[in-house]
Amino acid sequence: MGARVSKRLDGKIALVTGGTTGIGAGTVRRLVADGAKVAFTGSNAAAANALVAETGARFHPHRVQEADTWDQLIKRIIADFGRLDIAFANAGIEAGDDSVEAISFEGWNSIIAVNQTGVMLTVQHAIRTMAKNPGGPVGSIIINSSMNAHRAMGNFVAYSVTKAAVVALAKSAAVHCGNKGYKIRCNAILPGVVETDLIRSVIDRSPNPSAARAQFEGMAPLKRMAQVDEITGLVAFLASDEAAFISGAEYVIDGATTAGMMGV
Repeated sequence: MGARVSKRLDGKIALVTGGTTGIGAGTVRRLVADGAKVAFTGSNAAAANALVAETGARFHPHRVQEADTWDQLIKRIIADFGRLDIAFANAGIEAGDDSVEAISFEGWNSIIAVNQTGVMLTVQHAIRTMAKNPGGPVGSIIINSSMNAHRAMGNFVAYSVTKAAVVALAKSAAVHCGNKGYKIRCNAILPGVVETDLIRSVIDRSPNPSAARAQFEGMAPLKRMAQVDEITGLVAFLASDEAAFISGAEYVIDGATTAGMMGV
């Protein structure tokens, strides 16, 4: 684990779904570095065990789309820590996606189950748990959407649709919590292309890795991919008390990819 970043999250308890690799694993590291105690979920036991050894976070094998497993997960977090302050709804998949013309019903349903239903269940159970926190209903929920919520991909219809849907979910949850008098905030982040191990493996496996890298980097006017710690820094900020009046927002973090275009 890297050097301690700050004390902004001291005493806070966090849940990260899909926390074994990529942005999820980076967020586990960042939240721990900022002082939080972290529980994370996923299905990659080998990666999870390495992350536990590195950070001291606690791993719970779990699939976000399985509604009947959520109560047990929350019971374990409460038994370990007594409360929940932060939830990062990060788990997501792309496997089985295609164009709207070609996608199979099974592919559509599997992506909807994880990326949309799984995120709803994460938010729902986070709110229910945070509402019972000692000292009153308080917490921060962050949903990992994508720039593709605004700039849909023709060959990844289910992914694009689900990432747009969970932005609306964040806003609906934020309004609900405010109207209930809860100090529970919900926001969405919309990353662009992030240089994760997965993206690097896609680049390395391509027939022309340098051209593939140039294509990924060329998507953003800043002419590079985001680094994982840039995304996790935004998550940590939204999780902190510094963001106490930010709720129902969507934060695009894509190097101006979706901001606009140059004229002729």
